Amino acid sequence: MTDAKKDALETLKAEVDGAKAKALGNPLWKVDPEELEARAVAHGDERNETRGTSVSGWLNPYPDTDPRSFLTEYQFCWTHDRSPFKMGVWGRQTGKDFSSQCEIAEDCFARPGTRWTVAAPSERQSLESLEQGKTWVRGFGLMVEDYEETREGADSESLLKVAEITLSNGSKIRAVPGKASTARGISSNVLITEFDHFEDAPEFWQALIPSITNPIRGGRKKARVITTPNGNGSAGHKIWESKDGKKLKWSRHLVSLYHAVLMGLPVDVELMKEVMEAAGDLDSFAQEFLCKWIDASTTVFPYDVIAHAEHADATESWDPNDAGTSHPTFCGVDFGRINDPTVCWTFQRVGGILWTREVLVLEKVSSPDQEMILRDRIAAADRTCFDYTGPGIGLGDYLVRTHGEWKPKEHKGGKVELCTFTPAFKRELFPRLLRSMEAPTEIRIPISTAIREDFHEVKQVVRGEGFFYTSKKTKLGHSDRCTACALARRAAGDMDSGPFKFESVKVERPDALAGGRRVLM
Repeated sequence: MTDAKKDALETLKAEVDGAKAKALGNPLWKVDPEELEARAVAHGDERNETRGTSVSGWLNPYPDTDPRSFLTEYQFCWTHDRSPFKMGVWGRQTGKDFSSQCEIAEDCFARPGTRWTVAAPSERQSLESLEQGKTWVRGFGLMVEDYEETREGADSESLLKVAEITLSNGSKIRAVPGKASTARGISSNVLITEFDHFEDAPEFWQALIPSITNPIRGGRKKARVITTPNGNGSAGHKIWESKDGKKLKWSRHLVSLYHAVLMGLPVDVELMKEVMEAAGDLDSFAQEFLCKWIDASTTVFPYDVIAHAEHADATESWDPNDAGTSHPTFCGVDFGRINDPTVCWTFQRVGGILWTREVLVLEKVSSPDQEMILRDRIAAADRTCFDYTGPGIGLGDYLVRTHGEWKPKEHKGGKVELCTFTPAFKRELFPRLLRSMEAPTEIRIPISTAIREDFHEVKQVVRGEGFFYTSKKTKLGHSDRCTACALARRAAGDMDSGPFKFESVKVERPDALAGGRRVLM
């Protein structure tokens, strides 16, 4: 190494150490939340010319040719903390995985043959984090020489067990969904992202700890836990509030949206807060963006439950003309127009099982065109439950005019039930679908990654003494497939009696046969 290059590297190291000290000593870390909010609102205003910079004047020391030059002040703090055990409680959309994958890539670059495992609540999230890792390793000049996926079954749509990339210097990064079975046997450094939102975070943690603390298997490992809060008393909350032991000491980083904006994230805080307020969800804003431990949410459809219902003979496409009359057919339609797709889910009852025949997804299709596409399916079905909420009202009115409305309390015996999505309605809809998927399973759904991840995104949120259901927006939609399936399950009615139920009636003649009359449910 030439003297000039050596001097340049020493200068850079000194600048990095200085930047780290300045970032860690930023007084914003100790500022009262109310003052933080006022300052973040002003700094994040889109009219502010300094938006996207740190109010402290902090500057990233890396040259533009170095990928780490993209890190903001708070991200720099996280990536340059080399503690063995590190936990970050960060607000949403502040770059948790972006920053953590930078540290992983840098470690793989500096130490050839390094092993890292990334665990996330879902297959989708673990693969998305791995994609960010690929970007970072390329930025460090490494090549992805191999990519391999292993799944639970032979089908390419089966549940992911592990996805692994091998780099040009022998380092490896693997991604797994956050199940205890995937944690056992891990012998590598670990990044656990959105830990508080795992199906069973305590079980996963118990399965993981022996592997990362065992020095015999590859020496002592690094553990990074990053998450948004998920309620008081959650697994993440317990780690965050726990006292350090003699050897297990956590380095803790709390980054609210306000911290992020004041340290370089170009986001309009006031606009974001107004959007959440308009939706009547300021509690969620406080928890997911300001890192306050308020609500607790649980996964409604765990992977194991979904696996019970998956079957190779369940299909995603079919011809409605094949419906016939020998087996009752039921449809559920979750309406979407621009932001989300419309999904029409079709069941056919064969024996005591509801078999999925079609999962029709309509992306950005006009309402008149949707009506034309859905017309034959509704005509072939015995009953359809339609999402009669918001923009779905117009099409719903047209459908009942054509096919008749099903509303027995008003003596209407048509085909279409108009379903308005209130919290009470969801509390009836999703538990019923869940019961049908649990053993003994009453429904069969296709083996599909898109469908599986869609179901897995549905959460039950407990707030105070009540609860409600929600789902985060993803590239695939807003759990539209799961909602359509739940509507189709509702359309099928009680499994023990089909779309009808029997009620006993009194008869005048004593010699009349005992029995009942068939009435609509």
